[in-house]
Amino acid sequence: MTLTISKRLQTIAAYCPKDALVADIGSDHALLASYLLVNNQARFVIAGELNEGPYQAALRQIATLTAKDRASVRKGDGLAVLAPNEAEVICIAGMGGQLIASILEAGLDKLGKVQRLILQPNVGEDILRKWLYDHGYQLVAEDIVEEDGIIYEVLVAEPGNPDKPYQSDKWSQAELMEIGPFLLQQQSPILLTKWKSELEKWEKIKARMMASTRAETQEKLSEIEDKIIWIKGVLTCLQTDKPSYN
Repeated sequence: MTLTISKRLQTIAAYCPKDALVADIGSDHALLASYLLVNNQARFVIAGELNEGPYQAALRQIATLTAKDRASVRKGDGLAVLAPNEAEVICIAGMGGQLIASILEAGLDKLGKVQRLILQPNVGEDILRKWLYDHGYQLVAEDIVEEDGIIYEVLVAEPGNPDKPYQSDKWSQAELMEIGPFLLQQQSPILLTKWKSELEKWEKIKARMMASTRAETQEKLSEIEDKIIWIKGVLTCLQTDKPSYN
């Protein structure tokens, strides 16, 4: 049996260690979990869903697999579907960074045996990097993909030394958390596209601010101008021949 999944999910799957017990929280119809089983990559998968509709869809998807005895579909909120020390790898994808961080925070008691977190926030990547850092997780890899005109970042973290990826003489920790330390070194054309889009967004915000006569709006203008200058610096770095990281 073959199973085709999106480039985004393929990227996440590529970071799943072989033979691990993998939990996919908010499983998107259990497609990633199914893919890991079909390709004999995981020894067992858990697909967690909060709402009844996606939960039933995940059940139907898993039922089509010959390896369905190595899968469990569970209904519940976030990591509540897991027993303590059950999962070795946890994937959470397709949500905002703040929500993913909240799910991890609420389920801290379920992370004891986790060897790897594979996270794909739709927005708020910096929030998630900060959560990982504050909770002793070391960012070990990052990836960025574009699919159907949407850019996705994938963060991979393991228990370790959270300071390690943020050693730089040129960039502050906060800046690297916003850009992504591995993404900055890789200099993917997709990252360049992302930050060009960010520049356009902030320049439009600036134009709206300049047209406003509200005093409080004018007070924010210099802050936005500083942001634009910073993004232009990021773009300059990404457009150089060699990574300007250290």
